[in-house]
Amino acid sequence: MDPVRNPFAPGAGQRPPELAGRDREIDAFEIVLERVARGRPERSLVLTGLRGVGKTVMLGELRSMAVRAGWGSGKIEARPDADLRRPLAAALHRAIRDLAVQHPRQERVDEVLGVLKAFALRASPDGARLRERWQPGIDVPVKNGRADSGDIEIDLVELFTEVAELASEVATGIAILIDEMQDLRPDDVSALCAACHELSQSRMPLVVVGAGLPHLPAVLSASKSYSERLFKYARIDKLDRKDADFALIAPAEREDAQFAEDALEQLYERSGGYPYFVQAYGKASWDAAPTNPIRGEDVALAAPEAEAELAVGFFGSRFERATPAEREYLRAMAEVAEGGDEPVVTSSLAHHLGRKPSSLSPARDSLLKKGLVFSAQRGQIAFTVPHFGRYLLTST
Repeated sequence: MDPVRNPFAPGAGQRPPELAGRDREIDAFEIVLERVARGRPERSLVLTGLRGVGKTVMLGELRSMAVRAGWGSGKIEARPDADLRRPLAAALHRAIRDLAVQHPRQERVDEVLGVLKAFALRASPDGARLRERWQPGIDVPVKNGRADSGDIEIDLVELFTEVAELASEVATGIAILIDEMQDLRPDDVSALCAACHELSQSRMPLVVVGAGLPHLPAVLSASKSYSERLFKYARIDKLDRKDADFALIAPAEREDAQFAEDALEQLYERSGGYPYFVQAYGKASWDAAPTNPIRGEDVALAAPEAEAELAVGFFGSRFERATPAEREYLRAMAEVAEGGDEPVVTSSLAHHLGRKPSSLSPARDSLLKKGLVFSAQRGQIAFTVPHFGRYLLTST
């Protein structure tokens, strides 16, 4: 097979494996866009799932849908212990520019940009020198008195209201997409929930689409008890056999190639149906196959190459972030789960290591913050990365 035309190389496919089997989520967002644009009440959306299931790719597709519908949109990636104002201001600046081409009055657009600039400038700490103050790059005069109190909850409600009103003036909406949403600071999560609640009550055309790890709903619920009523939650999981096969067959057919049935069986068994792994094994198999169709023996020959790439780029890059104490904790999880992806009871980890449970709490808390594990439920812990336990038992 020609590796130059490998349809499984990143960015090569017209419809990457991460979007195979996601028609339900795409259709649901289409309904959200239509209902909000018509002034009907609709909840914002939260996507949750393990790493490697395609949440980030899904966010990109949903943003593209919003743009095609004429909405203003902006996307950010939350980072631990980072302030929300700067990235959110940049995202909303982009969204307002999308609306500006539709709005008949530039002075009205500049007015909202002035409010956004006032909001953004509050990101600089009080007392900071002029040269140390962050400049948001919004080339309009500041409009003080709205979204600039310094209280993120008050400011976010006022800012979202201003931007949503601008969108309603051109009969469209605003979509704010937030990746790694579980990494938002508690104050920012609370403010975001409050703003979504306020706008949903007034039926303003603004929706937030968040994506994060499986414990994200618990993060939102801990911030505001009413958060479960604010969002539609969609669990993004591994693909079933039919959709995993489609993710392989469709790109190959565009290149006049096929997969034999035994190849598809092996690819599903090795990938577990996780889109990132489907793409990794599909790419390696394509490169290894000398003839068409791709057969089971080609997959077997290519598997070590795919696993080596995953070991470095997917598993290893995350394992390297862990301290020695955290690595001990991770290995214990893998050993207790016997290399599986199932949650393990935290007390069983202490027993396995011959340690007091309290002595493991620092490592556990640090791994939670780094996004390497999540609390499946009280007293249980699980990997955020599928097949991570198997990797730890065989490669470290």
